Amino acid sequence: MGRVVLITGVARDLGSRLARRLATTPGVDKVVGLDVLPPGGDLHGVKFVRADIRTPVVGKVLAVEDVDTVVHAALAPPQRQLGSRTAVKETNVIGTMQLLAACQSSRTVERLVVSSSAAVYGSSPRDPAMFTEQMSARAGVSSGFGKDVVDVEGYVRGFGRRRPDIAVATLRVASVLAGDVLSPFGELLRLPVIPATLGYDPRLQFVHPYDVLNVLTLAATGDVDGTYNVAGPQVTTVSQMARRLSRPLLRIPSIGFSPTTSRVVRLMNSDYYPELSRLLMYGRVVDGERLTRDLGYEMLYSTPQTLDAFAEAIDPGLLTTVGGPRG
Repeated sequence: MGRVVLITGVARDLGSRLARRLATTPGVDKVVGLDVLPPGGDLHGVKFVRADIRTPVVGKVLAVEDVDTVVHAALAPPQRQLGSRTAVKETNVIGTMQLLAACQSSRTVERLVVSSSAAVYGSSPRDPAMFTEQMSARAGVSSGFGKDVVDVEGYVRGFGRRRPDIAVATLRVASVLAGDVLSPFGELLRLPVIPATLGYDPRLQFVHPYDVLNVLTLAATGDVDGTYNVAGPQVTTVSQMARRLSRPLLRIPSIGFSPTTSRVVRLMNSDYYPELSRLLMYGRVVDGERLTRDLGYEMLYSTPQTLDAFAEAIDPGLLTTVGGPRG
């Protein structure tokens, strides 16, 4: 018998792609996708269940479908397309708690994969050059999406102690960037000007969705346990990013940066969430060597290549030479 996989957040870009990928992966017999809204396209053989992970119904789905592998891909930063900040926070935190409770009571679940975020490390002037998986936020994370991630990972660790028989893989994914994937940075970089903090040029990392899907598939179908950073090798600074995208920088003083940027972005009919302000001031870089060393996975796209692929997707004539996948 092959695996029976449940994926949360299947109506979102990466969730639906992962569901279709796993449905054709050898060793997987059935994929069940769960979300409050139906996905935009055909899931090609994936059984869709319309349900809210904040309710006990998720436990019934695990039992009825004999699920042995759960991929929690519903954790997301606030975006207007996903509803209010309160609704997103409830899905992130309360939804995860309900999902873990269902997994804890399940007699069939053997593996849990959590698509977490590098936001768990926060962003501050005290940060190291690179965060490894053993490190935590230097200045703490007390609000916003980063706090959601800290809380979620705390609940996941508690779950692992209560059910040591279930393999748990936590993937701390950097900012996903692609022309056809909804993401906060994707919206920001489509603007005619890029907001930047006066006097700062922070280092940033991005990850291509191909790499995220590959790592999630590996974690769902392989013998993967533990916590792993998932980010494109190398870095880009905000000024380098603007040059690659041929966008001017709008330099805003650090005092009042977040509210000013929010107003400017809204005037350009886009969305902005406050946590980006700290990233645009202090940046964040994670060390992805453990993923390569322990799991043998080599990232296909570096951060500059991911940025170039995004630039080509939003404006095919923008680059004369576009970085492709390595190897």
